[in-house]
Amino acid sequence: MSEGFEPGVPVVLNSRVRRITAPNPGVMTGPGTNTYLVGNDEVAVIDPGPLLDSHVEAILEAGAGKIQWIVTTHTHPDHSPAWKPLREATGARVIGAKPWDDMFQDDTFEPELEVEHDQLLQTSEFTLRAIHTPGHVGNHYCYLVEDEGMLFTGDHIMSGSTVVIVPPSGDMKAYIDSLRLLLDYPINSMAPGHGAVIDDPEAAVDWLIKHRLQREQKVVDGLQQLGTCSLDALVVQVYDDVDPGIHHMAKLSLTAHLIKLQREGRADQDEHEAWSLSASGA
Repeated sequence: MSEGFEPGVPVVLNSRVRRITAPNPGVMTGPGTNTYLVGNDEVAVIDPGPLLDSHVEAILEAGAGKIQWIVTTHTHPDHSPAWKPLREATGARVIGAKPWDDMFQDDTFEPELEVEHDQLLQTSEFTLRAIHTPGHVGNHYCYLVEDEGMLFTGDHIMSGSTVVIVPPSGDMKAYIDSLRLLLDYPINSMAPGHGAVIDDPEAAVDWLIKHRLQREQKVVDGLQQLGTCSLDALVVQVYDDVDPGIHHMAKLSLTAHLIKLQREGRADQDEHEAWSLSASGA
């Protein structure tokens, strides 16, 4: 199995799945956004990606007139906007969840079919199962090619890094619960929205759950050390292992941790938006 990420070049992952990486590398996108083509005679495009002409052209060329479905894991601008030119070029059916009233959304996205949890797309070549995995954002779905045991994880799980949890629809408790949910499915590998295929799914899920709970403990420890404090002060304490240049993104996940603690009665926010441990402690 090749793990090349040259933009626009299809990489065969197995007999049913190919990957095309978009030319949008960066701190938050890694080598670029991965678009997956499932099937040979009838093709489903998973995460059409950003609205870049060269990427759309690469998908159409690889699809060779056989694209029947366009499926999105979620509606962030690096994952879904290419749906529109692809649909216009192919007439394919668009499947996904509508954008939530949230930041960073692709507000152009209009699915023909609103996806539901455990919904199946069945063809003569493959069966694709939708799994609702809120957490990164509320409208996030992973998709399992049951014939291969390969899960397309979008931004729920990425290779080599953790994902940002984006409130208000992003939810840390929902994220951890969604990770645990995946352990109920027969998954052999994970194909993420960014980075390489993950060949040990259970170990990856276990690590992510432990990592989030360890980060949560750092939030509690930070509140104990700082007392009542601002988000800006707390992010420096809690994300001291992260490049300060992306602390503005880390504050989103930090807020999600604090909201989870607040719902559990373990943290409070005052009228000045400062945070502290609740009177009952952690």
